[in-house]
Amino acid sequence: MEGITGDVNSPNKWKTPFSMVLQFYLDKSTPLPVHHRWLGTFAVEAIYVLRVYYVKGFFYIISYGLGIYISNMLIGFLSPKVD
Repeated sequence: MEGITGDVNSPNKWKTPFSMVLQFYLDKSTPLPVHHRWLGTFAVEAIYVLRVYYVKGFFYIISYGLGIYISNMLIGFLSPKVD
């Protein structure tokens, strides 16, 4: 009877274990030196760029939007706060 009500496949059932695992790995990566985190960031970025290059599909539009978003965040971070 549980399959009919949807309790077995509830998204909340999987949310807590997933968030606990994610938090565990975030906590483990925090004490790493800064250069390790930057190398990891560039490695993930390189994998994304290679995937976009080889798939040659809709990802160019997504990448363009992502680049604009990251540029906007960088400008907001670098500009002084105006009261």
